[in-house]
Amino acid sequence: MNVMTTLYIRDVSDEVADTLKDRAAAEGKSLSAYVAGELSKMAARPTNVEIVAKLRSRDRSSGPTTDEIVTEVQVGRR
Repeated sequence: MNVMTTLYIRDVSDEVADTLKDRAAAEGKSLSAYVAGELSKMAARPTNVEIVAKLRSRDRSSGPTTDEIVTEVQVGRR
């Protein structure tokens, strides 16, 4: 069973609320359904800290050297 939490958002400007309402209407959704979908997308994206940690954990022993990368960048700029 999927338990849902109710969130209350305070201090949202009229401009932001109107924009969200317009976007929800354009997609044929209620404001609540639209915002819940956008929050789900946001929560699914990794944070910058998570991305950096993942990149640092990768084995880079078989990748190009710094000099090879710099050379390729310079060639691409010519």
